[in-house]
Order: sequence, then structure tokens, then C-alpha cells
Amino acid sequence: MAATTQDEADIRAFIERWTAAVRNHDYEGVLAGHDSDIIMFDVPPPLQSRGLEEYRRTWDLFFSWHRPSDAFDVRELEIIAGREVALAIALMRCGGAGKDGQHTELDFRLTIGFRKLNGSWRVVHEHHSVPATDE
Repeated sequence: MAATTQDEADIRAFIERWTAAVRNHDYEGVLAGHDSDIIMFDVPPPLQSRGLEEYRRTWDLFFSWHRPSDAFDVRELEIIAGREVALAIALMRCGGAGKDGQHTELDFRLTIGFRKLNGSWRVVHEHHSVPATDE
């Protein structure tokens, strides 16, 4: 059975709060709504993080590269929601300091898996990826 448009609106609002928290380096906001057993696949090592504490540590590396004034923006977003599970698929852009110290921007893909637990959507899986290159 399909979810309501309210479920999709709730997920969209969650993603807007989460991206704002990332842009502001707000750890509490970044972690909010994430399940304690979250599994994340990321671009830089570690390739896989399990649990909220490992997930939190991945942001230390990101925030060492990203400044609060840099981009962390949704460019396209599609939400597919059922009654108990949902998927958000996005194209994103983020900015930070390149190897030479100059500002650089990166386009990446984001998939977030949600479960509805006790009436609230919780992030149980997050996957960040970039297209492979021939380099």
C-alpha cells in the first residue's frame, strides 16, 4: 500500500533539515533521525560504517574539507515511499578545499533508505557515491 503525500513531505522536510545541518557543521542535526544501527556506504574510507558512532566519525573527515559557507545542496530529489519503508534518491553538490587548498565542488549521488518506526521516519541506510572515472 502506498504512503501518503504527507509521508513524502515529511521525508523531504527531513532532507532539508539534514542538508542545512551539514552545511552548518551541526553534528546533532546531522545525526537526528538516524537509526542507531545505520549502515552507510561512503566515497572516502571507510567504505562502510555501521552504527551511529561510526557514522558520526565520517563527518569529522568531511568537515575538515568542507566549510560552513560551502555547498551541500540537493540538485534533484525523488522520493518513493511505502507505508513502512521509503527511499530518497538525489543528485547533490558539495564544496570544499581541494588538494591545492583552492575551493572545489563535487557532484555526487545520494540514496537514503528510511523505515517508519513508531510513526516516525528513521534513516537506516545512507549511500554516497561518485561516478567512476577512467583515471
